[in-house]
Amino acid sequence: MHGIAVLSVRDGLEFGTEIRSDTAPLNGLVAAMLAACPDVHVMRDLTRGGLAACLCELAETAGVGIEFDERVVPVPDPVRAACGFLGLDPVHVANEGKLVAFVPADAASDVLAATTATVEGAESAVIGRIVEEHLGVVVARTGIGGTRVVDRPLGEQLPRIC
Repeated sequence: MHGIAVLSVRDGLEFGTEIRSDTAPLNGLVAAMLAACPDVHVMRDLTRGGLAACLCELAETAGVGIEFDERVVPVPDPVRAACGFLGLDPVHVANEGKLVAFVPADAASDVLAATTATVEGAESAVIGRIVEEHLGVVVARTGIGGTRVVDRPLGEQLPRIC
């Protein structure tokens, strides 16, 4: 994930493994998604504030509840370990080559098949859903089966790069 890769280089941090940025063009991925489902409701990249900021912004703006499963979010093991070491939540880390899309439930498997067939979307996953409960709030199902409210990041982990 881009945020951890940049942070490690800027601050001279070493984690015993190379953490590479996930910077990638999204146009091919978007084209594959739209070909599989022309009725994509919304797409958003995860550059500023990571997954948490994206989902919180969408839940607030649309006035819907969002639930996702933390265990399904594709986070590379070295990034997960670095976040644990630094006390960071991986869902708050910026990504440069990832996006979130909301599609009709009956199109999710077709969109997933289309995205995983691309290089950029090979690790795509259906991570959550819109719910009628807790409108305007994002809730994560944790690895131990509990739930937690996911807030927007309080600040930027990195100063603006571009």
